Amino acid sequence: MIIDCHGHYTTAPPQHQEFRDAQLARLRDPALPLPVPAAMSDDEIGESVENNQLRVLRQRGGDLMLFSPKASGMEHHVPDPATARTWARVNNDLVHRIVGLFPRHFAGVCQLPQTPGGPLDDSVAELRRCVTELGFVGCNLNPDPSGGRWDSPPLTDPYWFPLYEAMVELDVPAMVHVSTSHNPNFHTLGAHYLNADTSVFMQFVQGDLFARFPALRFVIPHGGGAVPYHWGRYRGLAVRLGRPDPAELLARNVFFDTCVYHQPGIDLLHQVIGADSMLFASEMLGAVRGVDPDTGIAWDDTKRYLDRTGLTEAQRRKVFEENARRVYPRLDARLTAEGR
Repeated sequence: MIIDCHGHYTTAPPQHQEFRDAQLARLRDPALPLPVPAAMSDDEIGESVENNQLRVLRQRGGDLMLFSPKASGMEHHVPDPATARTWARVNNDLVHRIVGLFPRHFAGVCQLPQTPGGPLDDSVAELRRCVTELGFVGCNLNPDPSGGRWDSPPLTDPYWFPLYEAMVELDVPAMVHVSTSHNPNFHTLGAHYLNADTSVFMQFVQGDLFARFPALRFVIPHGGGAVPYHWGRYRGLAVRLGRPDPAELLARNVFFDTCVYHQPGIDLLHQVIGADSMLFASEMLGAVRGVDPDTGIAWDDTKRYLDRTGLTEAQRRKVFEENARRVYPRLDARLTAEGR
């Protein structure tokens, strides 16, 4: 079985964005009427996925994708908690409808209603709703709700502990995923995403988070940002700071996905991080669309790269299926109940 652990609903019908635009307009002008979420039929929603992510998943030989709301559309920098609650709920309900339409091919991962510096009560509540009522198997966690200003505490800070307690209780992991950058120094897709992946790993190296929460699990996307390329730097800094070897983080708490869009990058990821800590992912129809003119391979067709990496059969099983089922136990339970 091939499980893609990183997919986003980037192809929603246009009226969904119109609702978001109306939300933001009302924040600028409270005299405007309270917007109502867009009405969308199952046919509209189904077509938006069946002609896009589902079609490509099938073409590339995938079986199931962990599906979450559009990452750049989370827009956690908007400071109004009520708006954040509604926007997260509407997005998560849409993903739930997609899972209901295509249950063999999608599993839900939720957006949290984060705001810059805001309390996490709403995020905990939405996580519980999505897991216990909607059957979601994980969440996306934004380490920088400010949108590129980086004024939140590191993910090892007690500020985040209420959310971690709920994650451990519910036995769900978080994918570390920022949203749109509003700092002109950081391009959203080319810098901000990778900055977050890299920065959060260093936060984990510096802190003792997993001594307090030994069952807590994170997936760092986009191949771990700069981490595999600079693995010697992180090992050297760990020694200098009197911290454990970073490889200990990878044993049970931190995992990297394979959203790396060229062959040497995938090869390096496997060589440095190893098959035990890699989860297959593509983030298809996301940041990098189209075909590499030098290879004729779609940039986000990461399976093609992995097929050329020289994985043994046992390693392939880990990367394509077993690691995802281990990191997302609620997904494993669902698949097992389905006889898969």
